Amino acid sequence: MADNNGSRKNGSSGSQGCTQAQLRRFIKSRAYVPMHELRRRFTINGEADDVRAVETREGRYWAGLPERECGYLADLVDKGEVGLELCHDPCVDMIIGVYAIRPVGR
Repeated sequence: MADNNGSRKNGSSGSQGCTQAQLRRFIKSRAYVPMHELRRRFTINGEADDVRAVETREGRYWAGLPERECGYLADLVDKGEVGLELCHDPCVDMIIGVYAIRPVGR
């Protein structure tokens, strides 16, 4: 059950998420955005081990984001709007941050 502020009661974690336009604007407003900052900015709650695939034309990458936001990120990568910084430490391409490819005109 949500209260007047949109947050969940009874200790359950809900995800407010974002739109693709909000995600793009936020990433392009900074030189680099670590994944934990995206989660914090858009109040994306979840478990510590929640990981979903980001399917792009270049391949499959993994991110600690909900499925909808992973789809938004994949679209932005395919359009050449954002790039991905990958952690190759485990043998999996895990996304640890994103950055703007083309600056936003002001």
